[in-house]
Amino acid sequence: MGGALLELCGCRVRAGVTEPTRPPVPRWLGPVFIALALVTLAWIGVLWATLPRRDVSEHYRLAWVGFDAFLAFALARTGWLAWHGHDHVEIPAAVTATLLFVDVWFDVVTAAGRTNVVEAVLSAVLVELPLAVFCLWIAREAERTRRVRLAEARASAPEPPSS
Repeated sequence: MGGALLELCGCRVRAGVTEPTRPPVPRWLGPVFIALALVTLAWIGVLWATLPRRDVSEHYRLAWVGFDAFLAFALARTGWLAWHGHDHVEIPAAVTATLLFVDVWFDVVTAAGRTNVVEAVLSAVLVELPLAVFCLWIAREAERTRRVRLAEARASAPEPPSS
């Protein structure tokens, strides 16, 4: 059983130290995502050169309400999983942090007029950015806890029979 558990996890234990036997994802994904980042940088140049400086959107209200609905769901999911002590709270917490960072960005850059800009910056500094950092802390702590529990499970697993 212990050997099967270790094999399933893609790890081996040698002298009490857990060593990965395979990467968590295929290595070819690294170059693919780096290439995607370079294509995105080129696309940013195209957008910068071609998009109008100012535009009015037909669905501006829907865009913000929809985005905030996703944010509310991410906050609720993070809260629910944290409340019930689930290790996998790290993914929703990281998603929530990301959504909060995006919300700050668009709140600030789309604010029109001095009062709205001040409100957006104050909201970002006093609420959204601290909450995003807290969500990243939740994600880090959940990952740390998951790794500790996995190491404890590996350490208590019986040795595989020798052939």
